[in-house]
Amino acid sequence: MFKQVVIALIVLVCFSGFRVSAQLTREDYQKADSVMKLGELVYNEVSGVNWIDSTNSFWYRVKTRDGVEYKIVDSEKVTKKAAFDVQKLVDELNKQLERKTTVDRLRLDRLKFDLEKNEIHFITENAYWTCSLKKYTLVKDSLRKERPDRGYWGKFWDEQGNDPVVSPDSVWTAFLREYNVYIKNNKDNKEYQLSFDGSKGEFYSSYFSWSPDSKKLAVNKVRDNYHRQIFFVESSPKSQLQPVLHYRDYLKPGDAVPVKQPALFDVENKKQLPVDGTAFLNQFDLSNPKWRKNSEAFTFEFNQRGHQVYQIVEVDATSGDVRVIIDEHSPTFIDYSGKKYRYDLDDKNEIIWASERDGWNHLYLIDAATGKVKNQITKGDWVVRRVLKIDEDSETIFFYGSGKNKGEDPYYLHCYRVNFDGSGLTDLTPEAMNHDVMFSKNLNYFADTYSTVQTPPTTVLRRASDGEIVMELETTDIKDLLEKGWIAPEPFVAKARDGKTDIWGNIYRPTNFDANKSYPVIEYIYAGPHSSFAQKSFRAVNSPFSSLAELGFIIVQLDGMGTSNRSKAFHDVCWKNLKDAGFPDRILWIKAAAEKYSYMDTTRVGLFGGSAGGQSTLAGLLFHPEFYKAGVSSCGCHDNRMDKIWWNEQWMGYPIGPQYEECSNVVNAGKLEGKLMLIVGEMDDNVDPASTMQVADALIKADKDFELVVLPGSNHTLGGTYGEQKRRDFFVRNFLKEETPDWNKSK
Repeated sequence: MFKQVVIALIVLVCFSGFRVSAQLTREDYQKADSVMKLGELVYNEVSGVNWIDSTNSFWYRVKTRDGVEYKIVDSEKVTKKAAFDVQKLVDELNKQLERKTTVDRLRLDRLKFDLEKNEIHFITENAYWTCSLKKYTLVKDSLRKERPDRGYWGKFWDEQGNDPVVSPDSVWTAFLREYNVYIKNNKDNKEYQLSFDGSKGEFYSSYFSWSPDSKKLAVNKVRDNYHRQIFFVESSPKSQLQPVLHYRDYLKPGDAVPVKQPALFDVENKKQLPVDGTAFLNQFDLSNPKWRKNSEAFTFEFNQRGHQVYQIVEVDATSGDVRVIIDEHSPTFIDYSGKKYRYDLDDKNEIIWASERDGWNHLYLIDAATGKVKNQITKGDWVVRRVLKIDEDSETIFFYGSGKNKGEDPYYLHCYRVNFDGSGLTDLTPEAMNHDVMFSKNLNYFADTYSTVQTPPTTVLRRASDGEIVMELETTDIKDLLEKGWIAPEPFVAKARDGKTDIWGNIYRPTNFDANKSYPVIEYIYAGPHSSFAQKSFRAVNSPFSSLAELGFIIVQLDGMGTSNRSKAFHDVCWKNLKDAGFPDRILWIKAAAEKYSYMDTTRVGLFGGSAGGQSTLAGLLFHPEFYKAGVSSCGCHDNRMDKIWWNEQWMGYPIGPQYEECSNVVNAGKLEGKLMLIVGEMDDNVDPASTMQVADALIKADKDFELVVLPGSNHTLGGTYGEQKRRDFFVRNFLKEETPDWNKSK
């Protein structure tokens, strides 16, 4: 009878899904953290290639088994040697510094070589130094002050800086006074007023643009807009007991933007020439004037509100007549922030221009006189990722491209060269890996570092003419890394929602991986449409999730539809639909991986991410609760009306329509079924922290249970050390059903 009761209890436990709770210890977490030190076991990996002025020489830093070394390469002589004696430099520094440093700890910021004087210049220990490499004598200079950062998110700059601008011939100085344009003759100091209609609300910009012959002056007149500000309270400042209120200028979708109109002045005759800019009033932005070399005209770029029209416009310097040279249209969006490229060939009256007009991002040669396409430079079902260099003398373009090679990861960057007429397209980096190149200033050579997530980096020196390897520089050594049980990420491919398109991503396993166990799957998600994000190059550790995996999880990362760097159609999925976030593709991808690997448990799938990834994390729980069961959302934009104007109007459109509510995590908060943790820094000036608080408010009103972690003094962040601890605890409790350490208990 007793035996039967025991068997019954066992059956009950098994079928009820009940699990006797265990507890993870601090030691378990410390062991998980130790994986972050695996990067120290990687040797001979090149850290940065730095060409020296216009020479054929460059230097790089590398950590060998014997310590840190700086090496210098002469491409012409095909030689490589130590750039200097690191130990001697450290010894000399320690003579002058109160705090001692070692070779391994030495960091030389902004290191520059003077080959003629045989000197190096660098910043370390908050000072600027010059070191003679003959005798290793050191001279300490005051730290050079850099121009202050004006901030990335303040899209619209201060137009009234009132900085005077001297003409190319040094005869005239242009400046502002009482919102109007003035010029001063630098010979007799006589001043002339050129405009008379400037005012506080409609002023002339201080970004003056002189014609090369100094006879004309162009500038924008600006009709000012409402300056929205976001506010946040620093609850625990270091400087005082009481909180501090901070604010930032921060336009949001739908806000009025400054409206600019081009203005033209005839300096010789001291008068303003009329320019009709009425066709460009519905603008998101209008660029500052850019003069032709012959001074016969200037151009500006017009980005229509809604990002569906982008134009290059020319203004005749004599008549003020306006004509559109390039007229780019899209029924969805023009990716002006990620793919726009323009290069003026003034001597030939041509423009090299990037466009997705044929469905793929490619380069075109435009006749600047007629606006017609002279020839499409690149074409095919692949994309130009970034123009690296242009050699006007040889009429050659060097660029990154991806997706051209069949059977290869379509995100791998290759370096190509092509002639202006589209002939001579050559892959200079044929290895089927992700390439990172750095050209010499004279474009004779380039250094190439290539790797995959599974293949450690190799760095070589190549000829720019044909990609021929001139010299092998370094091959990364990961022997010690492998001996510690490191498991390389596995690239995995599955079909998208259309059943045709390949979706690429990676699977990450813990170092103690056991194929006989069952693992929850956690997706580290970032679906920002501005790029693609899954790892392509070698890294020993991934700071957002390596230690999390060590606690007993499979981590995945992939790029679904709606992200960039594939076809225009692939990208357009995001338009007015950020809640999609590629989820139909992501879910199919994870299911396909689980079909191949039964240890991936699709009943325990979670996700986490920050910023746009924070938005997508909660969106996954709200719109796909049948699949995603738990998520940690950090610093998310949970309603796109609350976030920065340029990013959100780019993808969600203008004017503000019902799509904003349809994609809002705040509006849809009542749909929450899974487990949720929200993390936000109270000082976030990237994504308004009120966005997280508003979704928390909506969840409370919907009587939903969730966790909220507010980080005092923190800016835009996944959570930092404390946030990571909370995130790991969250997934351990909800997926592993184990107790987490008592962090309040004394160590």
